[in-house]
Amino acid sequence: MIRRLVPVLVTLLVLGAFAWTLYYLYQKSKPRPIVYQTAVPEVRDIVKKTVAAGALVPRKEVTIKPRVSGVVDKLYVTPGQHVQAHALLARIRIIPNVVQLNQAEAALRSAELNGSNALREFERATQLRNQGLLSDADFAKLELEAQLRQEEREAAEANLQLVRAGASKRTGRVSNLVYSTVAGMVLEVPVKEGGSVIEANNFNEGTTIASVADMSDMIFQGRVDESEVGSLREGMPVSILVGALGEQRFEGALEYIAPKGQDKDGTIEFEVRAAVKLKDGVFIRANYSANADIIVSRRDRVLSVNEGCVHYDGSRASVDVEIRSQEFERRPVELGLSDGIWVEVKKGLDKTTRVRQPDTPAGASPPVRK
Repeated sequence: MIRRLVPVLVTLLVLGAFAWTLYYLYQKSKPRPIVYQTAVPEVRDIVKKTVAAGALVPRKEVTIKPRVSGVVDKLYVTPGQHVQAHALLARIRIIPNVVQLNQAEAALRSAELNGSNALREFERATQLRNQGLLSDADFAKLELEAQLRQEEREAAEANLQLVRAGASKRTGRVSNLVYSTVAGMVLEVPVKEGGSVIEANNFNEGTTIASVADMSDMIFQGRVDESEVGSLREGMPVSILVGALGEQRFEGALEYIAPKGQDKDGTIEFEVRAAVKLKDGVFIRANYSANADIIVSRRDRVLSVNEGCVHYDGSRASVDVEIRSQEFERRPVELGLSDGIWVEVKKGLDKTTRVRQPDTPAGASPPVRK
């Protein structure tokens, strides 16, 4: 009896295993039901903006140049120091030019000889005039000649002093002292004591002794792409994010858009500048890197949906609205302002309408009733 049951049981087990395998493969081959995520429109602020990369710089920054060439003998300021207009910044020790020095000395010797000769002639003329042998007109000419030669001698002496030391006792002016022309903060002093400097003249801008700027008046200076500059207008509000200060933002207003673009890496960019409203207690350093959000337009507290939910057919827009669980119909909507992520909905939806989100599985076609 048992011997007869064994083959039957083995056969049943094989058939059962085969049937279970078929059932398992059938279940695996069946498509899983797709569950689509939905969401309701949100009330939020939508801001359309253009981002410009740049830096915060002083509106007025002045570079101070020396009026004579030589060696920096003494520096009186350091970076970060506040100075007033006409404050002494540096003293220059003049290294006389050999040719100019030789010419000045020769001019002085010539003036001394001419002055001595004119003085002797004037003394002789005085004696003759006292004896009644010289007319008043001739005496006046010789007197004038002596005075002119004396002036030439004094001018030659002053010129020699200027060549040697950069200072003239006659005029009281000291050209080897460098003064600040404006009040503000010293941003940098690129020279050191003992370093050589060149004077500012018609052919050379000269060596910079110091840079002085008014740090209470800052501007944002940056560039925008030509594709966005057409939507910008002077006076637009600007929100400026300074990377060195974390998430702290500064408000401002666009005040300049360059009329000519510059080629940079194959693209045309336009310079923009914006006035910055500084905050009390926050010190802004020159050339802080910053990003400016130039607000083109905005809508506050408006009904909006994720723009990925919107289907576009030419100029018409529509969304998939859930009418029953996991059953949708396509409904036309009227849209407004978009910031690239969220878009304003003017008509077609309300706060309770559920719309299908854009995270539909790849290759899946949602059940939509048009």
